[in-house]
Amino acid sequence: MKDLILKEFKENAVFRLEESLRMIKIAFSKITEDMLWKRPTEKGMALGNQILHSCGNMTQYICTSLGEQKDERKRELEFSTHAVATKEELVKQLVTTVRTAQDTIHNATALQYETVREVQGFQLSGVGVVLHAVEHFSYHTGQIAFWVKQMTQEDLGFYDGIDLTQNNK
Repeated sequence: MKDLILKEFKENAVFRLEESLRMIKIAFSKITEDMLWKRPTEKGMALGNQILHSCGNMTQYICTSLGEQKDERKRELEFSTHAVATKEELVKQLVTTVRTAQDTIHNATALQYETVREVQGFQLSGVGVVLHAVEHFSYHTGQIAFWVKQMTQEDLGFYDGIDLTQNNK
């Protein structure tokens, strides 16, 4: 039973990362390069910063913590950086980060999921690390979608062609 639960957890975490990546790709297809580094407010995060921050967080929590690699994150740069990459470059970086995180999630052992470690001053098991990173990525996906909708005044069509009015069976 324990193996089945861990397998199910891994599959759902990987699926959620893939869903957020899919939505961000759709959102980015709607914006121009000029929109990429525009901030919603003086203290707000531009879309480019959202991607840099999401990659940094996912790398720190999943790839380096769960994956037991050296942590070299420079979090402050994720927020202060301006116009350092194109849409294509940022999406490529995000895809690479998500794929590495997904591989790490799949390949981690039960012991790695049970082990408590310190990340950003928090004591988290491997399960906690993955839950945090997936939730964090989802949170920023929503922020990206909101900001793109504000700038483009368009629906993003994340679920076009899917009937979401169906009741549970």
